[in-house]
Amino acid sequence: MTDLLPIDFRDTPIKAPPLPGKIVSREDSDGVFSALSADLLLHSLNCVNTFGDFHIALSGGTTPMPLYNQLMYDPRYRSIPWEKTHLWIVDERHVPFDNALSNFRQIKEIIVDHTDIPADHVHPIQTSLPDPAADYEKTYLKVLSSRPKGQNRLDFVLLGMGDNGHTASLFPHTPVLEERVKFVDVCVGPTVTPPPRITLTYAAINAARFVAVLVLGEKKTAMLHQVAIGQDTYQALPIKGVHPISGEFVWYVDRAACEGKPAA
Repeated sequence: MTDLLPIDFRDTPIKAPPLPGKIVSREDSDGVFSALSADLLLHSLNCVNTFGDFHIALSGGTTPMPLYNQLMYDPRYRSIPWEKTHLWIVDERHVPFDNALSNFRQIKEIIVDHTDIPADHVHPIQTSLPDPAADYEKTYLKVLSSRPKGQNRLDFVLLGMGDNGHTASLFPHTPVLEERVKFVDVCVGPTVTPPPRITLTYAAINAARFVAVLVLGEKKTAMLHQVAIGQDTYQALPIKGVHPISGEFVWYVDRAACEGKPAA
């Protein structure tokens, strides 16, 4: 009997589920990071050419950290115009900046401390204030008011997706999911992993010019397919409430996330 050769999945097309928007799939996380970085670079240069600046909102967590490191150390992305970039935070835990759980701390240590981004272009959520959500919305509106009317929105928002379908700090069955006026709000409820959260709302996210969702690994396969073909509403799976009004919507996924098997 002839021995069967192992299948090299790298030679087979990636079977991505029918997600809304565009899907960019790559064999492994390195390929996904490179594709996302290239799109981010191009979009940032286009925005600076058009508006004179670039407004990006980044997420924390473990998944995007290798991406942020790549943006810093890969020579292909050194032309990102950090000196003309405004850096926003998608969501934040109600902890001090020096706390290990702080999203801003992670992003500052990797990006802010190693670029020439101006100090007044860095916009952390001030968790020490009595009402950090209201303060952040005030800052958001003030800074973006320098843009022409209709263009005063974020240029690029990077999201992830939790195992329960949450994105940013928009958790299942929480009141913030129904917020349609505020751009920043608190997220509270029994499904929220402590500590309390402050988050961009659908109003801010869906107004953005480019929304990227980064999903990696076989632990996300079931949820990715549930988002694609399930009948759940955004109340149950908040990622389903992401629908950019006039911007691009792109999922960046690896084979493992799509098919439930790691890259060969």
